[in-house]
Amino acid sequence: MHTKRVTFENAVGHKLAALLDLPVDDEPIAYALFAHCFTCSKDYKGVARVSRALAAEGVAVLRFDFTGLGESEGKFADATFSSNIADLAAAADYMSREFQAPKILIGHSLGGAAVLQAAARIPSAAAVATIATPSSTEHLAGMIRSNHAEIESTGEAEVRIAGRTFKIRKEFVDDLSAVNMHDATAGLGRALLVFHSPADTIVGIDHAQQIFEAANDPKSFISLDTADHLLSDADDARYVGSMIASWARRFIGRPQEEVKQGRPGDNRIFVRTEGGYRTEVLANGHPLVADEPRSLGGTNAGPTPYELLSSALGTCTSITLRMYADRKGWPLEAVEVRLAHEKIHCEDCGDPDRTSSRIDHFAREISLEGPLDEKQRGRLLAVADRCPVHRTLKGPTEITTTLAD
Repeated sequence: MHTKRVTFENAVGHKLAALLDLPVDDEPIAYALFAHCFTCSKDYKGVARVSRALAAEGVAVLRFDFTGLGESEGKFADATFSSNIADLAAAADYMSREFQAPKILIGHSLGGAAVLQAAARIPSAAAVATIATPSSTEHLAGMIRSNHAEIESTGEAEVRIAGRTFKIRKEFVDDLSAVNMHDATAGLGRALLVFHSPADTIVGIDHAQQIFEAANDPKSFISLDTADHLLSDADDARYVGSMIASWARRFIGRPQEEVKQGRPGDNRIFVRTEGGYRTEVLANGHPLVADEPRSLGGTNAGPTPYELLSSALGTCTSITLRMYADRKGWPLEAVEVRLAHEKIHCEDCGDPDRTSSRIDHFAREISLEGPLDEKQRGRLLAVADRCPVHRTLKGPTEITTTLAD
């Protein structure tokens, strides 16, 4: 996954700052548009982690700062909920012109309410996901109720939300009050996935129930267990992203296995490491993750490079034996391969021709299930040493390396 900085203009000419998270091979199966929570930004960690998890699954995500927030132009005090919806529509138009129209809309907290309202203006969207979203905009109005008198008398007030101070005007409050969330949800006309945590102390779980009950099928609900409202825990945010990617494939019309099916021998491998050792891999269209253990400074998010190498030997062995038995018509029911890799001294390998002080040693143990006779079992053991990866590891190998422009 990698990220591009882009800008686009909203309906009144303000330049809005955005980040486009792309799969490592720059060939997304679909595009998604993400609306952040009220007073947050595109750079909030929870937003970034959800987006990056989607990109790792092949879905490109545009996340942007609403008017007056983050790096976007304009004054937050001049923004309203309706202008946020207009910003979403402008973002979708920009994506349609420059990349591809968004097929997935994602909104966090009040951003979820915004995408439910904006969906009617974004016909390309086939699926909508909300995260910790209020079922009514009155919820936010209630949070600033203590400032209502000042807003009514002076037309504006300084409101402190999540430790930060913002100027809220009467137009914003009146605009919120005019929003009908129930009708927008009932008339959504798209697949809906609702995420919410029963531990959310900002927006209660009852809001998720009301959204779910108002929506028509197809609709789904996923409980986020102990997650907080802002998805502060990295694992919670990544879980949301990966679940959206899996769920949306049913509705976007382009399943990854069909779009990126590749060809045998194509060998399209893309690898990207960005900050730390966690590394994203796209192997002929299939996403993988590699990492190092925590003891070596990694996050243990995936197997190590040598574990991946051992996995290649194990899977090639197993598939080769399956193919051979099928061609022979032998009753092989299952193959299980267990491997371990280590560096050993040459004197321990039993080969007097070895001159290097240490060599790589793979210990491979194969279990064959099924009513095979001893001759068949012996033949399959011999065939294991002829699998392509085994021969690659044993034979001479040349690696050519160049620097990209």
